[in-house]
Amino acid sequence: MKTRRSSLDVFAQLGSLRRYARSLTRNDADAEDLVQDALVRAYERRSGFRSGGNLRGWLLSILHNTFIDRVRSARAEQQRMDAAAQLADASMEAPQEHSARLAQVRENFLALPEEQRAAIHLVAIEGLAYQEAADALGIPVGTLMSRLGRARAALREMEENPSSRPGHLRIVGGTS
Repeated sequence: MKTRRSSLDVFAQLGSLRRYARSLTRNDADAEDLVQDALVRAYERRSGFRSGGNLRGWLLSILHNTFIDRVRSARAEQQRMDAAAQLADASMEAPQEHSARLAQVRENFLALPEEQRAAIHLVAIEGLAYQEAADALGIPVGTLMSRLGRARAALREMEENPSSRPGHLRIVGGTS
């Protein structure tokens, strides 16, 4: 039985493809990956090859274009990474005074009784309407409003009279 020989004898061109890929990438492993990717592209586009055309030139052209696509992709990725790094550099931790102040606010909030803390959390942090917060807690709206009033008054007292709370931290030179 006679075997049919493909008009695309790619195996005969592997040496040229590998040499050219090594000259482009300057790395054996990257060159092999490049050749493989180029051969996959050539296979996918095999219908575009003109019968009787220059197979070697066609394959080398595909290899070259594959390399250029990789370079562009790497450059674009580097630009994205640089932009992300600039954003990361632009953001900075809050100055020590702000961090200490935030810790004080958190400490005051956590010092509230549980029912007041829950009420103020739902309304002030979660943004629920009074009726929604009351429903979530299973209490009448009037009770919710009473708890909110007591919680706000307690927080104001802690702010105005810091010595009334244990473990008070006073910021020297800043606003207390």
